[in-house]
Amino acid sequence: MTTTPSEKWYITQQTFPQLLHRNRNRFGERLAQTWRCSNSGEIHTLSYEQFGRRVQEISAGLLSLGIQPGDRIAIMAPTSPKWIQADYAILCAAGITVCVYPSLTDRELIFLMNNSQSVGLFLDGQKTEEKALRVKPQCPSLKHMISMGFSASPVSHEEVTTLEALRGRGRAYLETQPRKWEERWKSVSLDDPMTIVYTSGTTGNPKGVVHTHFSFNAACRRDLAAIPLLTKEDLLLSFLPLAHTYERECGHGVAMHAALPIAYTTPSALLEDLSHFQPTFFMSVPRIYERIYMAMKEKASSSPAKKRLFQAAMTTGISLVNARSDEKGFVDMSEQSPLLDGAGLFLRLKYRLFDRLIFSKVRERLGGRFRFAFSAAGSLSPDLCKTYMAMGIRIFEGYGSTETCNTVNLNLPHAILPGSVGAPCLGVDARIAEDGEWQVKGDNLFTGYWNNKEATKIAFTSDGFYRTGDIVERASGKHIRIVDRKNGLLVLDTGKNVPSAKIESLFTLSPFVDTVVAFGSGKKFVSALVVPDFDALIPELLEKGESLRRDAWVFRDGICMEVDKNFTTHPHVQRCIEKEIEKANTLLEPHERIKAYTISHTRLSEARGELTPTLKVKRNVVWKHHEERLSALYQKPSVKKAPEATPIIS
Repeated sequence: MTTTPSEKWYITQQTFPQLLHRNRNRFGERLAQTWRCSNSGEIHTLSYEQFGRRVQEISAGLLSLGIQPGDRIAIMAPTSPKWIQADYAILCAAGITVCVYPSLTDRELIFLMNNSQSVGLFLDGQKTEEKALRVKPQCPSLKHMISMGFSASPVSHEEVTTLEALRGRGRAYLETQPRKWEERWKSVSLDDPMTIVYTSGTTGNPKGVVHTHFSFNAACRRDLAAIPLLTKEDLLLSFLPLAHTYERECGHGVAMHAALPIAYTTPSALLEDLSHFQPTFFMSVPRIYERIYMAMKEKASSSPAKKRLFQAAMTTGISLVNARSDEKGFVDMSEQSPLLDGAGLFLRLKYRLFDRLIFSKVRERLGGRFRFAFSAAGSLSPDLCKTYMAMGIRIFEGYGSTETCNTVNLNLPHAILPGSVGAPCLGVDARIAEDGEWQVKGDNLFTGYWNNKEATKIAFTSDGFYRTGDIVERASGKHIRIVDRKNGLLVLDTGKNVPSAKIESLFTLSPFVDTVVAFGSGKKFVSALVVPDFDALIPELLEKGESLRRDAWVFRDGICMEVDKNFTTHPHVQRCIEKEIEKANTLLEPHERIKAYTISHTRLSEARGELTPTLKVKRNVVWKHHEERLSALYQKPSVKKAPEATPIIS
């Protein structure tokens, strides 16, 4: 069964204020937003009519403040229903939404506010209110601050107004000037700037990526054409940052086009809310897929017997995936393709047994209605991709950037190639440059960097292709594989190039390693910072009866973020890490192998600037934080030969 274009009625072109009003008028009774109250646990819902009314009141409130077409208004808040209400309110006021991560430092916030010359700022409550008040004297353009009140703390400063007060102003404005707001949102055109989304700034100041209503809509149409047919029974679960284009376009943009409900949660509450909201699709990143799998594996391995059963099930599942793969490694995971196609009778019987005992329960933990998920913002390891397919779980890995409004490559449901990021999407022209860089062109491209003509010029080739900065290679046919970022290639002093991503991805399913960050540019060999999986190692040490300094442990959202330094010197921890390094080294070329490493007693964190909000590693920041120990690796008089490596404990 194939989908005809007419069935995908929602692939339409319009501005986002027009999209909001279409949904409000045609699908007003449909569920639009649902979420769990963080304090009471009570479930709240809004229909498209109620959602549209809230947006109208907030937007009219902005007009009452004197907001003009083209004014920039920022949102500094975590993902929530109110984030998207504020977004559409800004757009309906003919404004431009500026995306700000709540985790930004004061210095970074000042830069973004002044670079964008934002006149307004929506806040997340007390913490972001305090941050905004600190920086406001250094942000001349910033006139209005609105607290959306996610936290329990009330607004306590006269310079900050509440969202409810703004809605009240909006209602009064609509009563006295009923036609002004309608005239404003209808004045928005497809070519008007819609949003400024700042890059993570891993190599300098962030750059403001400008997308228009046209480019953002083109991105939504591109994704809707590629994915399975959506119906009113579908539901999106949202938990990644809306300040990034990935969740905002691939998730919310797609859902809004199909007039679907959106449920909201957080990464820490993800497993619980998967069961509660029963989503049919969601966006995620490789690191979260890894954590979900490891949590499932741990639960399924609570006893030696259960562990053996889980391992046998996974072996059978992988055998089925291999049996369903064609001669080039492609797997048809479309909903119309029976999962047991291509398997022999014995394999079918074994899989049915394990599916009943293991895999069906895993899918039930995803809510029981799960259809598919996207993976982006980093490479999904082929082993992890196959592992999910083995359980009957579809993950469509793609590739894109903020500048391309996400997906330019995607593994389509009927042709998934594990280890690749797919083929170019419909409407995207792409090529590999002489130096291996992936270059793309399409309607979904950004129009330029805000107030940065020089960077904009550098970003494009003379014939209009965007330089992605990623080195790729052909995987099979039109499918490509990401080798590394240009600035992620480690160039040894011998002149040999080492893709850091290749090394780091080998630890994706490691039971004892959380993260590996490779270094070596300008050096004789590759070194690494190794972050253990403390949550996996702690139970092992406790089972051995070891006395551990628990007072030094730091937990966040149920994950151990820090242990005492003596933890990493424990012989069992060192042996576990050493075995993982040796195992990875056997899969690498001699010049790619990790020949020395240091073990960290802290996980990488966004709070310390080591991770971007989308969980990408900032290599230069990690080096700076661990420079003394990493530099010491190259000062040792002798280093053991690969595949072994010399550990230095932090």
